Amino acid sequence: MDQPIGIAVVGAGYWGPNLVRNAQATPALKLRYLCDLDTERARRVLGDYSTVRVCGSLDDVLADPAVDAVAIATPAATHLPVALAALRAGKHVLVEKPLAANYADGLELVREAEERGLTLMLDHTFAYTPAVQHLRHLVRSGEIGTVRYLDSVRINLGLVQPDVDVFWDLAPHDLSIFDAILPDGVRVARVSAHGSDPIGAGRACVGHLTLELSDGVLAHVHVNWLSPTKIRTMIVGGSRRTVVWDDLNAVQRLSVHDRGADLADSDENRRQAIVSYRRGDTVAPALPEREALRGVMAEFAASITEKRAPLTDGSSGLRVLATLEAASASLAAGGEFVAVDRVGPPATP
Repeated sequence: MDQPIGIAVVGAGYWGPNLVRNAQATPALKLRYLCDLDTERARRVLGDYSTVRVCGSLDDVLADPAVDAVAIATPAATHLPVALAALRAGKHVLVEKPLAANYADGLELVREAEERGLTLMLDHTFAYTPAVQHLRHLVRSGEIGTVRYLDSVRINLGLVQPDVDVFWDLAPHDLSIFDAILPDGVRVARVSAHGSDPIGAGRACVGHLTLELSDGVLAHVHVNWLSPTKIRTMIVGGSRRTVVWDDLNAVQRLSVHDRGADLADSDENRRQAIVSYRRGDTVAPALPEREALRGVMAEFAASITEKRAPLTDGSSGLRVLATLEAASASLAAGGEFVAVDRVGPPATP
């Protein structure tokens, strides 16, 4: 495309203003509409001097040929009808997490986009942070060796959601990060979920996921709405180095440690005696400070222009949904491991 891609943002609530701001700051995009049933709220988001049009009708927005793409920031339960309408109108779609309220709905969206040759992208924002981008490079380039384990903690005193548990609210971030950084072909094979509801909210407010990956590696995710302390950390242990990501540490978000344990011999009888420990240097890579959502918008525009799948495409959204549904089944079964069989869109019949 020689001209900027015309885009409309649908939803002026919590996340919509962030999409508006970053769409306006992306040269490859031209923000044409902010669509919301509450048009006054939309006008407040845009301010008094904006040339962006406010519209309360999704149909009117989709009927405008100047709109090439739509960014959706509406409640998860509405993702299917809104995104489906946009795709059927020939628009490329960016949708905030999760892709849909369930796997079946997400699969319908992925198939619709594929049949129409349109971009369907997930706003898995953390995958576009400089820290996670560098972590992806470290893992996929082999610089840290073979991945041995992953541990993630995402806790704070947060908003107890009325319609989903803590797994569906917070864990999509960690699952999408795992999906982005792990080598191609490594996926979640089984999941075990344990949760508790200590305040009587009617849903799990504290939770732990154990994920068995397809290569046998274990990953863990701890999520919690009730912690007085906010922690956002991830540890990726490799055979050569271990990476620690502390998202709240603006000075040193990533640290790469040449420290770990190795087994010098496979002799089972001498295993305990021959474990050796590395105590090498710790390096903090210099990372740029930029808003991750700017990277989301740039990737969305590039995927449309270059006619390629974005990093966080519809299939990645399906993998996250499949893992969340398996986690819900495991939670209902008392923490039993449940297979994650649906890891991508099956071939269209």
